[in-house]
Amino acid sequence: MLPSFNVLGEELIECSIDPLTGWFRDGCCNTDRNDRSLHTVCCVVTDDFLNFALSKGNNLITPAPQFNFPGLKDGDRWCVCAQTWQDAYDVGCACPVVLAATHEETLQIISLDKLREYSLETIS
Repeated sequence: MLPSFNVLGEELIECSIDPLTGWFRDGCCNTDRNDRSLHTVCCVVTDDFLNFALSKGNNLITPAPQFNFPGLKDGDRWCVCAQTWQDAYDVGCACPVVLAATHEETLQIISLDKLREYSLETIS
C-alpha cells in the first residue's frame, strides 16, 4: 500500500488506536472513494464539539458496537468528517486538530490556515 500524506505534505501519522479510529479502523485518517464524508481530520474532541455534532444529527457520544464505534468523550482523538469540523468552525466550536495525522484530502473542504488556527502545535 502506498503511503498517505497529511495536510503538511508529509507522511500521515497515526491519529488514535484507543479508541481505534479511521474510516478503515486502522488508527489513521486514511480515506478512499467510498468515504464520502471524508473522515480525515484528526481531532482531539471537546464536549462543545461533540454537542455541536449531536445537534446536527451526528451522535459521536453514544456507543454503537455494531459499527465498532465506542462512543467518544472529551479528550479522545478521532478522525472527524471534514465538513462537520468546518461547520463547527463556522459557529465557533471547532476542536483542536493534529496536522501531522490529518489527511491531505481534508484540504478539499478546509483551508490549511483554518486548520493551523486549531492545530495542537499552535495552541499548546
